[in-house]
Amino acid sequence: MSTKFHVILMAVLVLSISCTPAETPLAGVDQDPGVAFVGVDLVPMDTERVVADQTVVTRDGRIAVVGPAESTEVPADALRVEGNGMYLMPGIAEMHGHIPESDEPQQFIEDVLFLYVANGVTIVRGMQGAEGQLELRSRVNAGELVGPNLYLAGSSFNGDDVTTPEAAIEKVRAQKEEGWHLLKVQSGLSVATYDGMADTAQAENMRFGGHVPADVGLIHAIESGQETFDHLDGYVEYVADEEGNLDQARLGEVVTRTRDAGAWVVPTMAIREVLRGALSVETVRAYPEVQYMPPALVDQWVTRVESIFENPDFDPDTPRRLISNRMRMLSSLHEGGVGVLLGTDAPQVFSVPGFSVHREMERMVAAGMTPYEVIASGTRNVGEYFRNEDDFGTIEVGSRADLILVEANPLDDVSNIASRAGVMVRGRWLPEADIQRRLAEIAAYY
Repeated sequence: MSTKFHVILMAVLVLSISCTPAETPLAGVDQDPGVAFVGVDLVPMDTERVVADQTVVTRDGRIAVVGPAESTEVPADALRVEGNGMYLMPGIAEMHGHIPESDEPQQFIEDVLFLYVANGVTIVRGMQGAEGQLELRSRVNAGELVGPNLYLAGSSFNGDDVTTPEAAIEKVRAQKEEGWHLLKVQSGLSVATYDGMADTAQAENMRFGGHVPADVGLIHAIESGQETFDHLDGYVEYVADEEGNLDQARLGEVVTRTRDAGAWVVPTMAIREVLRGALSVETVRAYPEVQYMPPALVDQWVTRVESIFENPDFDPDTPRRLISNRMRMLSSLHEGGVGVLLGTDAPQVFSVPGFSVHREMERMVAAGMTPYEVIASGTRNVGEYFRNEDDFGTIEVGSRADLILVEANPLDDVSNIASRAGVMVRGRWLPEADIQRRLAEIAAYY
């Protein structure tokens, strides 16, 4: 999220939010001695399979028991949730999300965190750090606020704020000391400054990802150990020829280089269609989820999209060709064995927290990924990416209890994930009735 966008966001939020409505209490604040999901069809996400009629017991924020319903004992004092033919799957991750800054209205901060969880998003990798976010992470983890597990990048490394290798080295060490999870790369860095950041990050065991600065280039970033390439930044530019067509030889080369380096891509396909003018103002303005955002902020989003079409140089063939190239690029990277992580860049222009994940999954299916592969990008793959942080992303004993109970098989259709019976985050069970009540309050307020 750019500094300019943050200033505009603050202005519209001040206009939109003048008081805080009473928050509906959510069930499950105290989950000890545990929750038992009885008779569920399990989608464990270790492989592409469904295990019928299982019981899963959680305790102290962890999955404690997994076994056949007919032979698995349910603790007498556990909260019992009847499966009734529903499907239990791991929570979904947002791997390129944004968390409000501490100087933004408390109502907006709490709404954004809740909207993620309300849609089954139990993990957010925050990609624009700011003062107060580490304290916010602590409050969420302590259960003071309903929110996803937060893995946060510090303030970005960009050409405006970090202009020398020495400044980059100092900033890496400072963010390591402060406790951020990763470094966020943005545009404008010189090669020398980028190298200062990358070399120090490697020495300090700090991961880094995000954009590809133009002077650095995609290949140098891959070779330097950049772990994630968000928005497919740099890929189409590297592969496309002068006519805008993808060069097959260069495409094969970059797929191989990315895979062999063990790097990941975070495509953020849906928002790029909005920002490039592939969708009309009327289409995005009609998204139902905009009712959960401050009206003045939505108006600012409308203005931004309208400006795309008002540009006298706008050519509708350009976004169509770009989106087609991006779809082919994602398909080629995935088929070539490159790891894919689910992300949407929310909250941004018509990318509403949580809801945007469902739109993103549909675009990934359209690019040729199967429902299982798409869901894996937000569950099992994320667990692999964060394997040194915690155990999650699959349903097995010992894993963190981040779960979604859905009414139909998500492996048949990713849209089934939106038909929830409830969400669990860190062992806290939120029934869908409570989620819908809180959503209704947010919508009514705005």
